[in-house]
Amino acid sequence: MDTQQDFSLAGKVAFVTGANRGIGRALAIGLATAGADIAVLHRGDVEATMGELSSLPVRSRAYECDLANADDEELRGVVDSVAKDFSGLDVLVNNAGAIHVSPAVSYPIADWDEILRINVTSAFLLSRAVGASFIDRGIAGRIINVASLLSFLGGHSVVAYTASKSALAGVTRTLAVEWGALGIRVNAIAPGYIVTDNTRRLLENKNLKAMIDARIPAGRWGQPADIVGPAVFLASDASRYVNGVVLPVDGGILAN
Repeated sequence: MDTQQDFSLAGKVAFVTGANRGIGRALAIGLATAGADIAVLHRGDVEATMGELSSLPVRSRAYECDLANADDEELRGVVDSVAKDFSGLDVLVNNAGAIHVSPAVSYPIADWDEILRINVTSAFLLSRAVGASFIDRGIAGRIINVASLLSFLGGHSVVAYTASKSALAGVTRTLAVEWGALGIRVNAIAPGYIVTDNTRRLLENKNLKAMIDARIPAGRWGQPADIVGPAVFLASDASRYVNGVVLPVDGGILAN
């Protein structure tokens, strides 16, 4: 076994959604550092991510798409464009996500619909399109979904987010079962409390932050870079016999 080669992504093409900031940006840069060519799907300003990617010896290209409103045909078109532009596609990372904070009794149904659309429906539609591409080309592709600690736990005032990330864990396991015999591996990473824009409201609330701090055995919040190693592992041949796993990367919260 060549461990270094097993973890290499040289010659692979990875497609990362929501790569303009936070975890998605770290994943795009991290997978590129491991050798993968990178396609990024974004809705906001992606200039900083593309600037970093341009400094690495890999190919990179950005594709703009609003996952809250994109339909199946549009998403299939994006996948086809990536596969054509890069002459292949090997890894899909469904990272794009959104959150809305509101008590359940007054949670706006429009926000419920949007959060589920972005966090789980678009991830399924992209996975289905990419999976079909893998099957048509007869390759052992990889799909990595970015789930959440709330795929396992309840969350306060984030009912749609919690529902969507729980559903995404179920989609991960189901596709892993359905496509496993074809050599396609589908896994998920479940980040814990990571310093991102989505967690800013928690970080700025001193009392709430102190409560969260006390629950983390590692003694600190995670950084987006902490998600990169698990993603490289799941995207590479090093995880060739790992399928259907929802991997917590949470500093030990679920063990506490």
